[in-house]
Amino acid sequence: MKTSINLAMKCPFSGSKIDFRKNSIKTSDEKPFVSKNSIVRKIWGKSDVILFIFAGGAAEFALNKTVDWLYFTGKLPSDPLGRMFSTVEYARKIVFASETDAHQTIITIYKIHSAVEQKRGYPIPDWGYRDVLFMLMYYSIASYELLERKLLISEKEEVYTVFAEVGKLMGVEGIPENYQAWLVARDKHLEENLEKSFYTEDLYSQYKKHLGLSRYKILLEAQKLVVPKKVKELLQFNDFLYLSPTVPVYKLLKALKLDDFVKAILLPSEYKTQINALEIH
Repeated sequence: MKTSINLAMKCPFSGSKIDFRKNSIKTSDEKPFVSKNSIVRKIWGKSDVILFIFAGGAAEFALNKTVDWLYFTGKLPSDPLGRMFSTVEYARKIVFASETDAHQTIITIYKIHSAVEQKRGYPIPDWGYRDVLFMLMYYSIASYELLERKLLISEKEEVYTVFAEVGKLMGVEGIPENYQAWLVARDKHLEENLEKSFYTEDLYSQYKKHLGLSRYKILLEAQKLVVPKKVKELLQFNDFLYLSPTVPVYKLLKALKLDDFVKAILLPSEYKTQINALEIH
């Protein structure tokens, strides 16, 4: 039996929610799964960067040819924001965990995921798993570079290496040998595994319903800042980047410790606790 797990898609399938008041990131004296001075920890310790990671992921998920799996339990379309935050917490638990705890989290995710596959009667294809890992790699880099600074090649390679290791532990096959090989594979996946479908339209309708019109428009503009060209084409995004001029202003507010106000505007008040929990100092 193949022991592969879809990290970013698992939590939406399970339908389980995480109480962020009870599930803070805990440090451990054991050997960490990701080095404590790793750029990956810096990326996944910033709430605004994570929000952009999942803004981009929300766009690409909606186009993925395996998106029907997200609808199998009906949990994602009924609560897309709740599923997003639950997914974030699972990913962050791995990034900030000890090796032992990270492996246990992966096992937990696998068990939940395996049960859903058994209910449906067949597994998600290997390329579906790789797509999710590729998204985590790509949007980690793109979002950090948008809000913080350009990454060195060595830092991009480190992002790739961490998530490639997660994929290998999951049993995902066909993971590229290195960062340069991944760049080629990523472009191929974008060309072969994305399409606009009924699920795309419905999922975006759910985003709009749960965010409200104003925040939904902000989401679209945020997505345009980080998604690749292929995604923009399929979603028929125009070339006007209305949020682009505001990024330098936001960086200034962030330097002045006023960015919490901006975050509060971007997402509904009921998610304030989850947003604050994303920040790791």
